[in-house]
Amino acid sequence: MIDSSGLFRRDAFVLSLGIELVEVSAGRAVTRVAIEERHLNFNGVGHGGLTFTLADTAFGYACNSHGIMAGGIDVHMIYSRGVKLADVLTATAVEISRTAKLAHYRVDVTTADGTLVAAMTGTAFISGKPHA
Repeated sequence: MIDSSGLFRRDAFVLSLGIELVEVSAGRAVTRVAIEERHLNFNGVGHGGLTFTLADTAFGYACNSHGIMAGGIDVHMIYSRGVKLADVLTATAVEISRTAKLAHYRVDVTTADGTLVAAMTGTAFISGKPHA
């Protein structure tokens, strides 16, 4: 298992957005963010870039949760609904399959009441090298 807290503290971009790391276990990670005014786009709804970053952060920690460096090589995301000020979004990444070199994940982004906001699938390349 990686020292997820240590890796998370090194991610200044994610921290600057107010994203929290809730949980990391082998093949799984959960992140969360509360939508603030700074997260709204020109239409006054939650910025899709924030939703993507929340999901991508959960994906990144899940694929690195085995203590071996891994990086995303392909992701696809669909958005099902917009979000508004004060919504709390949670991204849950779950490992679907893992080989020596590739791992596949599904990430669901939901509101506090469990409504699906977006879904991401991702593939990670596994380097075989332990985290520094």
